[in-house]
Amino acid sequence: SFTIRLPLTSAPRATQPIETPAPELPAFRPLKVLVVDDNALIADALGMMLEDIGHEFEAVHDGRKALDAAKYYRPDVILLDIGLPGMNGYEVCRAFRMDAMFQDTPIIAQTGWGQERDKELATEAGFNFHLTKPVPLKLLQTVFATLSAETACRERHDA
Repeated sequence: SFTIRLPLTSAPRATQPIETPAPELPAFRPLKVLVVDDNALIADALGMMLEDIGHEFEAVHDGRKALDAAKYYRPDVILLDIGLPGMNGYEVCRAFRMDAMFQDTPIIAQTGWGQERDKELATEAGFNFHLTKPVPLKLLQTVFATLSAETACRERHDA
């Protein structure tokens, strides 16, 4: 048998909760994302990750088709693989940048090519961000939270 003796203490005084203002969260706006990857499984997986963090997507598996799909879909962001057959991601990005409709659209490279030279080429082609596959959900969340907040701020400023 065990005997446990605990000292009796007085009840704690009632405390008033301190009202602290909630930290200001960045404005969130769901974004329309065009996911371009020749591997349908990767495109769909990235799309599902985007949906999990509050965005919507359309997947295209060819660079040339991405140029047409973007005009129809009008994405807020383009998530573009570099290693595409036919017209590679660098060429697709340059084509987007030559089109007035997409000159200011954020374009994110998501690729298996992650060397420094690959990142330099991506910047030269007009990409805003470079993510190396496999893209961790947390990193995708951070990049898209930043883009969403920037878009919401632009919309408030333009209004």
